[in-house]
Amino acid sequence: MASPCVELSNKMKMPVLGLGTWQAPPGKVEEVAKCAIDAGYRLFDCAYFYQNENEIGNAVQQKIKEGAVKREDLFIVTKAGEELNPVDEKGMSIPSDTDFLDTWEAMEELVDCGLVKAIGISNFNHEQIERILNKPGLKYKPVNNQIECHPYLTQEKLINYCQSKGIVVTAYSPLGSPNRPWAKPGEPVLLEDPRIKEIAVRHHKTPAQVLIRFLIQREVVVIPKSEKPQRIEENIKVFDFELSKKEMDVILSFNRNWRAVPVPQAVNHKDYPFKAEY
Repeated sequence: MASPCVELSNKMKMPVLGLGTWQAPPGKVEEVAKCAIDAGYRLFDCAYFYQNENEIGNAVQQKIKEGAVKREDLFIVTKAGEELNPVDEKGMSIPSDTDFLDTWEAMEELVDCGLVKAIGISNFNHEQIERILNKPGLKYKPVNNQIECHPYLTQEKLINYCQSKGIVVTAYSPLGSPNRPWAKPGEPVLLEDPRIKEIAVRHHKTPAQVLIRFLIQREVVVIPKSEKPQRIEENIKVFDFELSKKEMDVILSFNRNWRAVPVPQAVNHKDYPFKAEY
């Protein structure tokens, strides 16, 4: 079963559940993408920065050739940026002096040229979004803001703000990014949280399925990542159960404003977004 969709402000339909491909290893990711298409995934979250887009493209081409899927059924997200995160000798990001409003104008041109159908943002706080929305001569407003979101970082204010402006939110690291390479001993492991496990047992579901369902019920698009075919199939089986209002409130109460992906190397960047409250 393919995932239901949410309507963007430009009337395009975006699946509410997709496959995240960050850290999906080259050499493996082609098979992972094929498995995901077979399982019903129609949204793929990619980036040049991940250095694996070629293989995902190969998988898509092959599945189209097989007749398993049509290109117009697929919603493929990529992220702008050619330079792979330049850093100084201390490992800190070297920011460009570009104003992101100029970058936005260049992205609007991509829509005008027919190279992309929709443009959005990632990791923008509400002040930065306001700057775009109030930009003189704005042609296209962002249709989506992709942010980290899970029960330890519920992002209620930012999600409410985005939704009030007609901007759909996508949640990355919805499972708390358990395989992040910089994890430190003693940091919370969301999938092991006994309170999540208890809710999962009640619904005969996995903790991951509960975490995904939690976000879908908040009208947030979710992009869990997995390389294991069984997990990929499990993660899309979240449309046959519902969390109660009480369960949703309980999970929302786990918030501790904890980021799995704090991007410390960019903390001195002029546009570092996480210093604002939301």
